[in-house]
Amino acid sequence: CKEDASSKIKDENVAQAAERDANANKMPVIEFDKSEHDFGTIQDGTPQETVFTYKNTGNAPLVITNIKSTCGCTVPQDWSREPLASGESSSFTVKFNGKGNGQVSKTITVVANTAKGNEMVRIKANVNNPNAKLPNTPIQSVSTQTSTQPGHEGHNHN
Repeated sequence: CKEDASSKIKDENVAQAAERDANANKMPVIEFDKSEHDFGTIQDGTPQETVFTYKNTGNAPLVITNIKSTCGCTVPQDWSREPLASGESSSFTVKFNGKGNGQVSKTITVVANTAKGNEMVRIKANVNNPNAKLPNTPIQSVSTQTSTQPGHEGHNHN
């Protein structure tokens, strides 16, 4: 084979391959204004709402296909299904019904065309529920008898 193989490569093919390779490395990146929102101490059954703002800091359009929570008490809504160009921002709302008792934490999963595919944010609250049952704790019995031994009058050694 006396032909030079490199002489058969067309310049337009080289340019197309370079463009394809450059585009293959382009990915959207989602950055949130906060990774967690703390509602603080709330009363049981008091609905809460917060907004998570996000920005596409990558170099390809960001597409969010779904936003879901760990349970029905937390509802994400109002997000754009349209592609978000690099540098653009948008937001979504999360509503929490405020039910529970004590520390409550819920995870919201954002399904998008990012490298990880799933991005997470959280909400939390300390829910004050005066009607919640107390945990079953054993009651210690305390003897009310006092000792009659000399030197131990008025107290006991249980």
